[in-house]
Amino acid sequence: MNNAFATLLAERDWLLADGATGTNLFNMGLEAGEPPEMWNVDHPDRIKALYEGAAHAGSDIFLTNTFGGNASRLKLHNYQDRVFELNKVGAEIGREVADAMDRKVIVAGSVGPTGDIMDHMGGTLAHALAVEMFHAQAEGLKAGGADVLWVETISAAEEYKAAAEAFALADMPWCGTMSFDTAGRTMMGVTSKEMTKMVGKIDHAPLAFGANCGVGASDLLRTVLGLASGAPFPLIAKGNAGIPKFHDGHIHYDGTPELMADYAILARDCGAKIIGGCCGTTPDHLRSMRAALETQPRKETPTLETITQAMGAFSSESDGTDGAGPVRAARRGRRKG
Repeated sequence: MNNAFATLLAERDWLLADGATGTNLFNMGLEAGEPPEMWNVDHPDRIKALYEGAAHAGSDIFLTNTFGGNASRLKLHNYQDRVFELNKVGAEIGREVADAMDRKVIVAGSVGPTGDIMDHMGGTLAHALAVEMFHAQAEGLKAGGADVLWVETISAAEEYKAAAEAFALADMPWCGTMSFDTAGRTMMGVTSKEMTKMVGKIDHAPLAFGANCGVGASDLLRTVLGLASGAPFPLIAKGNAGIPKFHDGHIHYDGTPELMADYAILARDCGAKIIGGCCGTTPDHLRSMRAALETQPRKETPTLETITQAMGAFSSESDGTDGAGPVRAARRGRRKG
């Protein structure tokens, strides 16, 4: 496939993705409950600063401020008729920032979950409607100049497949991550090995796939090891910067730039080719991650013990790939950072 993202992916041993969107926007003044996507039109200067923060910190890829830009989520604020506009503008600002850089930087159109439960799982969201919503968002991002579409934080396999179908309708390359936040599984019970099998059967295949967010860097790295077993495409690792803590009315993540640099090296050695941060990850973290990836040599695949020694204990005894149920583990030791 001849596109900028695929070309860069083929040329490089690793790519640095961006960090958090929400964390950085809250630091700019976004209020709880306020739809971030409205800032694309109301405060474009701040969204430009968000993108520039990642690009100037060394990110090869940054995601647009469109995570909740589907009709279902925007309907909560009565903005469901502005899907195309908000996604297009979010991508246009990104295109401006990327084109101003003196190196190739990829604009990835962020597509989050609908927030609804699929009907086959007892919810109300039909497959056709999910495809329709994702397609509308995809067309806006395409019109705004996104290089690739990036579906993230998905928990249901059917919703992931609906996004793939929608991206095919939009004739856009894509990649996608799921969030393994329930004792090694997604909220809907998908394990890393099940995800690997699933992506290998999708007709409009992703250029890369993997995991984002979750409950901590240790768990995410264990998930990447599970995904790497038989992975048909390059892997993505986008973990949170430590553990969230509530302080002075706001949620803060305790992961230091040094911790995230260690995470980046471990993610690469676990098999990830695209490495970034999720919640709590700022440009300071990204700079440390970039420096580590550029200077530290590749090592052998880390063991689970190596991961916990560096990042802290897992949140569950099993990640589900051994057939065990989602049993939580007692927390042991102290998390670094």
